[in-house]
Amino acid sequence: MSSDKLDEQLCTQLRGDLLAASRRVPTRRHIIQTWELSSVERWFFPDDSSLICKIATTPFTGEATVLRALNNQQAPVPLLNGYTMRPDGVGMLMEDLGEASRTATFAEAAATARWVHATAGIPNLPTFDEAGLARLPEQGLDALDELRRQGRFTHDAEGIEAVLQRLAATARHRADGAERPPFGLCHGEFHRTSLHVSRAGCRVVDWAKAFTGPGLLDLATWFGTRTPTEPRLLTKLIHAYVAAGGHPDAEADRGGLPAARWALGWHRVWAAWWLLTTAAAGHHPASADRRHTQVVLRQLQGAVDLFGAPPPISASRPSLTTGRSS
Repeated sequence: MSSDKLDEQLCTQLRGDLLAASRRVPTRRHIIQTWELSSVERWFFPDDSSLICKIATTPFTGEATVLRALNNQQAPVPLLNGYTMRPDGVGMLMEDLGEASRTATFAEAAATARWVHATAGIPNLPTFDEAGLARLPEQGLDALDELRRQGRFTHDAEGIEAVLQRLAATARHRADGAERPPFGLCHGEFHRTSLHVSRAGCRVVDWAKAFTGPGLLDLATWFGTRTPTEPRLLTKLIHAYVAAGGHPDAEADRGGLPAARWALGWHRVWAAWWLLTTAAAGHHPASADRRHTQVVLRQLQGAVDLFGAPPPISASRPSLTTGRSS
């Protein structure tokens, strides 16, 4: 079970591994960001150079593999200077891009997404194809069952279960067209903060949630999940994406819905599934459960509104408390 803070013993071990491998000792460290699953620091060395040290625990331990593959393809991402793995964590030393000079523009987001989705596939990433998307609501229900067995997610659990059942009833139909182009490498956290713009250009950082799947999910991610969905804005980004050289099928309907509604709906299902499954695996502390249940319910209700999911039928799978089998 994780705590509210990244395991300091693991951090110390990974930092030691990185120092031993690099044979360099920083004169000082500056913490850029830290939370329960990762930390980012800037290390300063005697020759006035600096590197970024990033330490992450499961489920974010695959980023070094992604960066190494992208470095080999000379993609515009930070240069990975070295990394070390332990069973529960990864430590990376990366190129220091300095401070961002400004926020990425709409046009830069479209052009960046185009090259991400056109990049050659990276083996062993999670895959969200048509079948994979269709399974997400049922997998979310399984994760919710596990959380309830742990005595967690008790607040609003019935509401989450009801919405997941509605989504499960229409998931197979709505997942139709998931493998229509653009389909391939996806960043997974394609937010404004993941595009680092400086004098050196636009680089893409934070690849810990990369997967293989519909590129439209990346475009939907640009707008986050904290505000009401606006298919009109995503439609504009999709148009800009195609104009920048993205696959023209990005504008095509799928799952019986316009591309923007389809992408926004599935992005919310995917985000809720991710939070439920990582919480069930013990990657988030119980102290965050009340906040997380509210987040999950908001995301799932947004998906229902976008999908027009039907109400649950009387034969829907029973709840854990009434004897649903595991």
